[in-house]
Amino acid sequence: MKQFSLKTFLRKYPNDEACLEEIKNTRWPQGITCPKCQKITKFYKITDRTAYSCEFCRTQVFPLAGTIFEKSTVSLRLWFYAMFLMIKTRSGISAKQLERELGVCYKTAHRIFKQIRMLMDEGNGDKLTGNVEVDETFIGGRGVNRRYKPNFSEIPKEVVMGMIQRNGKAYLRHIPNTGKWTLLKQIRDNVDVKARVITDQWLAYGSLPKYGYKHDFVNHQETYVKGDIHTQNAEMMWSILKRDIYGVYRHVSAQYLQNYANEYAWRYNHRNSEDMFTDLLKQIALVKVVKAKQLV
Repeated sequence: MKQFSLKTFLRKYPNDEACLEEIKNTRWPQGITCPKCQKITKFYKITDRTAYSCEFCRTQVFPLAGTIFEKSTVSLRLWFYAMFLMIKTRSGISAKQLERELGVCYKTAHRIFKQIRMLMDEGNGDKLTGNVEVDETFIGGRGVNRRYKPNFSEIPKEVVMGMIQRNGKAYLRHIPNTGKWTLLKQIRDNVDVKARVITDQWLAYGSLPKYGYKHDFVNHQETYVKGDIHTQNAEMMWSILKRDIYGVYRHVSAQYLQNYANEYAWRYNHRNSEDMFTDLLKQIALVKVVKAKQLV
């Protein structure tokens, strides 16, 4: 997001009504088709309500219905500001910091973040093509800067798998293990069979040609780059992911690790966008809302 500054944000969204109007226009960019009139008609805002009414038949529509904002007691402007902070900060922002910024309780701040990260889930997108780097990393284990830790082997490490199309998109997946069938399933689900898959020397990737994939690998025990055969983009992704998790959030539980992975994949996939805020808003009509009890 290159141009959308805080000054621009405050000018564009001075109150809740401006935010509601933005949500309406985002959900129905061509105008609202009245279900009763069976055509696009003009809808007017109903005073003191988050609803609009058809100018002819008075049929009402509710822009917040089915979105992350539905039934929330937090003002729309604070929701928008939380979204702004999440995409404006390069390393993300913690729920504790959001609590201080918005003046809400920690539980509310935490729930707002979990809902916004739902918008960042692009897990069902198109399959990756071209040159695709595939790698895994481990999150967790011994605490940062802790030299000695008893029972280290008992501390669970979580696996995140990355599939990164060069000059394209990236998908990050929290997976249960680094076994052959686990990795192959993710690749077959997310990478086009015509793609060239580039990995390290891990034996689990050895059967990729049997499934129609062109497979090249680099042996990291010998070198990290062999011509255009490398996983440097994946390594860079892991460096950023771990730096931000340990630096901003300190710790991420296994239950929510996929949500954090979605956030960083979304940042990567929209890195060249000049209006990441609008990109995120467009997701509100595409993402199914999750009730509060399911987020605990």
